[in-house]
Amino acid sequence: MEKLALLVGTRKGAFIYTSDFSRKSWKVSEIHFLGSIINHLVLDPRDNKTLMMAAKTGHLGPTVFCSTDFGKTWKEAEKPPAFPKVPEGKKGLKVDHTFWLTPGHKSQPNVWYAGTSPQGLFKSVDSGKTWEGVRGFNENPMYFKWTGEGQDGTPDGSKMHSILVNPNNAKHLYIAMSGGGVFESLDEGESWKPLNKGVKIDFLPEGEYEFGQDPHSVKYHPLNPELLYQQNHCGIYKLQRPNDTWERIGDNMPREIKDIGFTVVLHPKNTEKVWVFPMDGTDVWPRTSIKGKPAVYCSENGGKTWQRQDKGLPKENAWFTVKRQCFTSDNCEKPGLYFGTTSGEIWASFDEGENWEQLFAHLPHIYSVETGIFKD
Repeated sequence: MEKLALLVGTRKGAFIYTSDFSRKSWKVSEIHFLGSIINHLVLDPRDNKTLMMAAKTGHLGPTVFCSTDFGKTWKEAEKPPAFPKVPEGKKGLKVDHTFWLTPGHKSQPNVWYAGTSPQGLFKSVDSGKTWEGVRGFNENPMYFKWTGEGQDGTPDGSKMHSILVNPNNAKHLYIAMSGGGVFESLDEGESWKPLNKGVKIDFLPEGEYEFGQDPHSVKYHPLNPELLYQQNHCGIYKLQRPNDTWERIGDNMPREIKDIGFTVVLHPKNTEKVWVFPMDGTDVWPRTSIKGKPAVYCSENGGKTWQRQDKGLPKENAWFTVKRQCFTSDNCEKPGLYFGTTSGEIWASFDEGENWEQLFAHLPHIYSVETGIFKD
């Protein structure tokens, strides 16, 4: 029997919600790893039962857990993502936390990718038991230049995220870094090139930069993997391959709202429909809803125009925001939208953003929200 799963990672543990496809009632699991930071929790779409979790625990530190029975039992990685030790006096890196998890290509059922803070790319070929660094990136001669010489202005650490595997080509990978930019590999990670033309860097002197941008979220469209959307620190962008220059579609957002945010969601059955959750990106970057009035913005024409969608959301004095892994859709006949907030609420819309309702409240600070189909 198939069920819809809503997977929530928080500052103090993970929650798993399930429902039938009517989405009228939900059951919640017991909290998993209470007290641990759960940066990402993902259901493997290749078998619809394996869960992979990126966690930072008090006693184990940064690690990865895997469950092959939908959360009934968990096993820690025997060898979590970690940078190699270097001789004393040499410049080395240490994983603070694993931030992002991506299942490998459907032709590689045991492969997973992980992104860390500081920026590192790791791969497992044994379903998460052991992880090895992708040497083509982590040991690239350009690594420290690409990642900013180890300097980091991100409040809770630099991130490797948005690891994308082209569903039509297992060797074709994208990664994004905050900071560093978007990069592409055509040989399964052995070599990389920047993919940042057209993306502004407002926080550096005016000019053209090959890398150094700050993408917050990058996604390809499931119906057209050559179509990518990006929510960046400096706007909303779109790229249709084989072109290599991003188009700033966020310039079409209302001027009083602008186009700053963490996340972007693509309609699973419509390549032109996209949602974002703007946040306050003024001089102090408070990372709150703009003027305390949260709203989703939707484009039905690939970013040419945008409409505000706030019916059902708080009208004032709601100062939460939505982080980069906290806004997603399901793949039902009429897709549902879900976002988790920094104040511990899950909001949902089952009419493509026209109306919103609060599904759950009083959770810890939410770090990630994902959906999947679970085979019971």
